[in-house]
Amino acid sequence: MQGKRASGESEHDALYVERGNFADLRVRKQPAPVPRTFPAVELLAGHLWAMRARPIRSKPVAGAAQRGTVSLARALSKLGICSRSQADVAVRDGRVTVNGRRVTDSTVRVVPEHDRITMDGSAAAASVRTYVMLNKPRGCLTTRSDPEGRATVYDLLTDPSLPFLGAVGRLDQASEGLLLLTNDTQWANAITAPESHVRKAYHVQVDRVPDDALLTALRGGVTTAEGDVLRAAQVDVLRSGERHGWLIVELEEGKNRQIRRMIEACGTSVRRLVRVSIGPLALGVLAKGEWRHLTAADVKALARAAGRSSRSTRTRS
Repeated sequence: MQGKRASGESEHDALYVERGNFADLRVRKQPAPVPRTFPAVELLAGHLWAMRARPIRSKPVAGAAQRGTVSLARALSKLGICSRSQADVAVRDGRVTVNGRRVTDSTVRVVPEHDRITMDGSAAAASVRTYVMLNKPRGCLTTRSDPEGRATVYDLLTDPSLPFLGAVGRLDQASEGLLLLTNDTQWANAITAPESHVRKAYHVQVDRVPDDALLTALRGGVTTAEGDVLRAAQVDVLRSGERHGWLIVELEEGKNRQIRRMIEACGTSVRRLVRVSIGPLALGVLAKGEWRHLTAADVKALARAAGRSSRSTRTRS
């Protein structure tokens, strides 16, 4: 026998006792059943949904220098993939992932030897270390690309098998001669560091006949129009004519347009400027606009000149 249900009540609003005199006795009102849920699973699902397209953000890493971390832009440069400025653009455009996650901040800290970095879907693996010397012609820019469409030194590196190479120091557009390019950033930094004292020699044609006063000024130091005091490590006369002369100038640290600014501070100007050597490496008979791979001996000699300990490297020659 089933008890009566009050008007408006659902069958879940009350329970009825169906035996004896208790048929109409109501017991505690029970809530309607709800679907069974799993809070932990729902929490995890929500977290994964929120994380589905979240890019990696830059966070300071305690002890980063000790653990070998570098910025993502620098890592791509160290791996020989592209320059830092190109890496900044690639990361900003969402073309780079780290350990499977898209990155939009090029200052994110990574460990190139351990993190899985990809660019445009391809693994950013370190290329074979490549070292090139080029006889830069006058008029070429030492840059990867020029918005005005002017010729660059990279227009001369036509071998498609070459990896991305960065210039080791620079020569301005009007200068010519020996230029090194490599994807070994540590080697390049050692050569260009002021404390390495790697001498660079230049043949410089000046718009006057050089005399002792000019040589003394250049050796002792001159104050430029910008207020900088600049000096050469060594200066000698290479040859002289009736109106012009050639100097051989050696620098241990090359500041921006240093030789031109020094000569201008002495009241004359530079007609031609040719870099003929870097440390023990001489330009030699390499034709203008031509390039060649450095030999393993060349690479080691320059490393020794920069004060670096020798280490085994794979080189293309």
